[in-house]
Amino acid sequence: MTNSTKYYITTPIYYINDKPHIGHAYATIAADVLARYHRQQGRDVKFSTGVDENAQKTVNAAEARGAKDIQAYTDEMAAVWQNTWKSLGISNSDFIRTTEASHKKAVYAFLKKSIESGDIYKGYYEGLYCVGCEEFKTEGELVEGLCPLHKTKPELVKEENYFFKLSKYRQPLLDYIKEHDHFIQPVSRYNEVVAFIERGLEDISVSRLKKPWGIPWPDDKDQTIYVWFDALINYLTAAGYPDKSYTDWWPANVHLVGKDIIKFHCIMWPAMLMSAGLELPKSIFAHGFFTIDGTKISKSLGNSIDPTELANQYGIDALRYYLLREIPFGADGDFSQARFATVYTTELANDLGNAVQRVTVMINKYLSGAIGEVALSGHDESRYREAMEHFKLDRALDEVWELV
Repeated sequence: MTNSTKYYITTPIYYINDKPHIGHAYATIAADVLARYHRQQGRDVKFSTGVDENAQKTVNAAEARGAKDIQAYTDEMAAVWQNTWKSLGISNSDFIRTTEASHKKAVYAFLKKSIESGDIYKGYYEGLYCVGCEEFKTEGELVEGLCPLHKTKPELVKEENYFFKLSKYRQPLLDYIKEHDHFIQPVSRYNEVVAFIERGLEDISVSRLKKPWGIPWPDDKDQTIYVWFDALINYLTAAGYPDKSYTDWWPANVHLVGKDIIKFHCIMWPAMLMSAGLELPKSIFAHGFFTIDGTKISKSLGNSIDPTELANQYGIDALRYYLLREIPFGADGDFSQARFATVYTTELANDLGNAVQRVTVMINKYLSGAIGEVALSGHDESRYREAMEHFKLDRALDEVWELV
């Protein structure tokens, strides 16, 4: 972890086919905690989040709602996401929308570099495409013919596309990852990515044919830039790329992502950056999946939880505390409203509440209501700092709770 005076942290940019749920809030709250910590250490922090508007699922969601103007739909949904993060006290400095002119400028500048590197060519592709993942799937990745994540049957797509020479970067990626053992965290994700690359990489399609929504391919009106190639560049957009000032912030200190998108972030994105001759982010940390009372979060099951409703009921800080204390950061976990209520009562109301009440009484009784300078005698704060610097947020809370 850098000791620089600047610190750049990002969340994924989220699809806007629906409003934010508790899983989205988990990643964003974790990023906010880290951003606030680094500000307290005296660093100048850039904290970027945002929304991915160029996906096919955006078009599908707009049509399902009867929206005739897709851009108007994205404007409405982007505002919903921004207002949600504001209501949860998220301290992001940047909010990226992939329909912004600044992002399109960054995408075109980046693509030009990759083309100049000889890494883009036109070819014919046939494959199974999952709209939910916005990704081509192999037969081996399917379970009984369905996407294991979305439980839907992929579409068979046959078309002429532009391709990126991902296979060219197999060995450079392996060399880089093995030389920078903290580049991919936690170690379980590091091992997963290395094993995937070692099995071999194939070139990937980075355009779609005759899609009316998205960023048009330069000089080819029949092609649209593949949503993931476009979306990953948002991290550079937020830094100010392609203007020279982007180097004030790039490379990012950490990308926080979900474990379901590590192939894009830990393989495709680093290879793209190598192709464009740009530095790689210092680290990529993948958090785990969350279930709700033992069941996967699913819109169709109706178990998606609105984080603002929980925050209104228990308070923003209580929600942050429960999410980061209950689920080790990087591991899978389960969210239970019954467990939340128990933790709120026993740990926050009773343990912390009683400690604050007793300390307040003593301050008023013995110090005339003025705290003055406080020394945490006998407490080793270095363990807390080490936990925060290495993304072990639950362990950092353990250290705080030692004081309580």
